[in-house]
Amino acid sequence: MHPRFSRLIGESGFSIGLELPLDNDWSSSGRRLAEQQQRPFGIPDIRRHAALARQADQSGFRALWIRDVPLYDPAFGDAAQVYETFSYLGYLAGITQDILLGTAAVVLPLRQPWLTLKAANSIDELSDGRLLLGVASGDRPIEYPLFGKDFEQRGAAFRDAVELIRTQGQGQLPQGTRLLPEVQQALPMLVAGLSQQSPAWVGEHMDGWLSYPGTPDEHRRRVGLWREVAGDKPYVSFIHLDLDANPHAPLQRVHFGGRCGRLALIDELQTLQGLGVQHIGLHLRRSERDVSEVIGELAEHVLPMFH
Repeated sequence: MHPRFSRLIGESGFSIGLELPLDNDWSSSGRRLAEQQQRPFGIPDIRRHAALARQADQSGFRALWIRDVPLYDPAFGDAAQVYETFSYLGYLAGITQDILLGTAAVVLPLRQPWLTLKAANSIDELSDGRLLLGVASGDRPIEYPLFGKDFEQRGAAFRDAVELIRTQGQGQLPQGTRLLPEVQQALPMLVAGLSQQSPAWVGEHMDGWLSYPGTPDEHRRRVGLWREVAGDKPYVSFIHLDLDANPHAPLQRVHFGGRCGRLALIDELQTLQGLGVQHIGLHLRRSERDVSEVIGELAEHVLPMFH
């Protein structure tokens, strides 16, 4: 296991993070606000992003996860956190102190591999070793022609980029040249899904798995597959959470998550921990309550159960 993952999952072997953007634009109140501001569905209200990121850091969440969405495509209905991934990571590195910074995930085939390597090394250096580099092959065909890339060849391009990042370009640079900054430790890479690769390849070449949100039964099957091909390497996933103000509210499942009070959430997280899930990033865009209030309740009542 990559040493940085011990910082992510801690002594208990399980931890909780947050997925950006930290807004609630998928809630009923969020949709009303978006209509008032004439924002299309999927483009978040990010005016409070810095304050909420600092709150997450100071509250003890283990990681902030951001997505890589080059183009807002209304057909997908999700602009993620809007900002360009590595630019935003640099900003977050400057306004936070302890929280790990994860990508879920950088679309490698759309990016020039050497510049991706330099950007990732830069973020790792600027954040004092807090980068968790989640990578993917991409799932939005509309982006590829714009970038001059072949959607059907994205699997091969993904493998080539992973090899470059893993080796830091050793043996490929012109004699006498260096790519700076140079990292002292290989960057920890997690893969989203399978990225057009076989499970065996992913288990051998990647340091962790970013699994799509799912039910406990779905995670049971996926964890079993991951353990077969990757041993004890970390298994990470996400939950779309609408935290009810009533702590006793039962879990009502929705696509990729559910609405519940904190006691049912704790039960769900304990179940996932028992299945071998090692980190959950909470996605709050469905939240009917103020996001800062939800972060505060989670920090006070849920994090101490696991961290």
